[in-house]
Amino acid sequence: MRVMKYTLAVATALLLTACAEKKENIYYWGDYQSSLYSYYKHGEAPEKEIETLNKVIQEAKAKNKPVAPGLRAQLGLLYVNIGHPDLAFQQFTAEKSAFPESSAYMDFLMRNKQGAQK
Repeated sequence: MRVMKYTLAVATALLLTACAEKKENIYYWGDYQSSLYSYYKHGEAPEKEIETLNKVIQEAKAKNKPVAPGLRAQLGLLYVNIGHPDLAFQQFTAEKSAFPESSAYMDFLMRNKQGAQK
């Protein structure tokens, strides 16, 4: 009897899993996560990472999906690191616009980076 209950429970769980709709992710992630991992793990060149993140943004636009949270903030930090604070602040502003909850952090980054202006 106990084995039968267990088998029934497992069968029910499998059936529910098989019938469940696969939810599509709201945001477009592209290669963002794997590229970010590789950048920090292997010390990839910031220019390469910038290229990858800009590609993800273009792919998101093509798919008509919003860019993943944090992507533009990361891109902004990369721009600061290679000496382009103007491009960085554009990305920080875009991150704030897309994710208002990030405003305090984006403002902090803009205040604390060279040449930061609100």
